[in-house]
Amino acid sequence: MSFPERVALMVDREWTERENKRLARLMRAAHLSVSDAAPENIWCDAARGVDKTMVRDLATCKWIRNKQNVVVIGKTGTGKTFLGAALAQAACRNGMRALCTRVPRLLHDIAIARADGTFTNVLGRLAKLDVLVLDDFLIAPLKDQERRDLVEILEDRYAKSSTVVTSQVPTKHWHETLADPTMADAICDRLIPTTHTPSACAAPSIREKKGMTPDSKQKTT
Repeated sequence: MSFPERVALMVDREWTERENKRLARLMRAAHLSVSDAAPENIWCDAARGVDKTMVRDLATCKWIRNKQNVVVIGKTGTGKTFLGAALAQAACRNGMRALCTRVPRLLHDIAIARADGTFTNVLGRLAKLDVLVLDDFLIAPLKDQERRDLVEILEDRYAKSSTVVTSQVPTKHWHETLADPTMADAICDRLIPTTHTPSACAAPSIREKKGMTPDSKQKTT
């Protein structure tokens, strides 16, 4: 190899190593709830409301660059969390900052932050994320302060970054479930107008399906 070729090879290896380290760092910071969640591993089925064209489009992260949101509605066990984590991983692959968190845990951490005086700092960190995945939204009734905290989080992100929401509750019932018309309007207005909505509500539970396989039965006996 000539000297320029050797230099080019060294530069290429160094660049690849740095990119791999950056991806690993972004993945750790994202706290992906499912280790193998990735766009290429998403179960695409028209019956689930998740088709290949839509997944390919979301995997490009164009929706993130356009400051749009994704709301995934489905019954328990249908793959909502997996889809949310896969979208977060796609963001990390594109050099973007992401975080996956369950809404009850996030609101609990926010309450602690308010008590110890770090509330503003926590909101600031959440606002800087390119993608925030809010898993299990409305899995339990929200208290008044929790609704207000959620509005603060979404307000900081509105038209500036993207949010993924997974929920068992269809969007048409969010107002009723939130139980506060004013807060419900504020939350929905910051999420729904610019939203892609894959729906897995018609699909059977993936957990139940896995539990019925021969391999699963052998593992549990």
